[in-house]
Amino acid sequence: MQPLMIIACKEFRDGLRHRWVLGIAVLLGVLAMGIAAFGAAASGGLGFTELPTTLISLSTLAMLLIPLIALLLAYDAIVGEDEGGTLLLLATYPISRHTWLLGKYLGHAWVLGLATTIGFAVAGIVIAIGTPQAALMDTLLGLATLIASSLLMGWSFLAMAYWISAGASSKQTAAAQVLVAWFLFVLVLDLALLALLVMVRQGGSWLPWLMLANPAECFRLLVLATLDATHTADLPALEGVATRSPAVLVSVLIAWIVVPLSLAARRFAKRSL
Repeated sequence: MQPLMIIACKEFRDGLRHRWVLGIAVLLGVLAMGIAAFGAAASGGLGFTELPTTLISLSTLAMLLIPLIALLLAYDAIVGEDEGGTLLLLATYPISRHTWLLGKYLGHAWVLGLATTIGFAVAGIVIAIGTPQAALMDTLLGLATLIASSLLMGWSFLAMAYWISAGASSKQTAAAQVLVAWFLFVLVLDLALLALLVMVRQGGSWLPWLMLANPAECFRLLVLATLDATHTADLPALEGVATRSPAVLVSVLIAWIVVPLSLAARRFAKRSL
């Protein structure tokens, strides 16, 4: 356990030194604060709109940015160390490859978690200012759910980046592959699944389960599952899908972390140093 935490802490300090936390937090904070502060602009108003509408808007932002940030954060986690010659030193230390990989993953996960929490906390301050005192607890619970769901989604794409990095022959190849993965999971599959939900209105009970094959969709469903039916009624394509049990969705997102990370460890174990 001690080597694992040493590696994780070292990776976390590297993330702080390279300004990853600051950069991610500022990007998320500025965009999230803009959505929270000017959420009523679409209806011709100005200022904070109702909480469910704001949460849906923030979840769309998170769904686009956090997977991309996670993939770019760790695409060179293994192949970059290999090109730098660091992996050659691994054989001289009394630690297993699995311990080293898991330690690096934990460090990156802490970086992503801290930056995401800070970024959305800024939006939370804006939302709390515009929220009546009686609804403040619901606001805090909604934001906590959004942050926790975003972290699970981000960590799943982080594990995916490790799997890609473990098999890539160069940093350029890994960078191209993570961009393809982001485009596929966040844009192509998302639009394709929503199009199927709209077109297949009858006999398409299997489609909600198909959405679980995409961690970004699981994140969307988890956020919608926390809202009451009056606010998901405006999304007819997702009717009946947003009622999926949060426990099931959390379990699927955890599986999206464990499975790619396990495959990454297996691929890394076979990689020649």
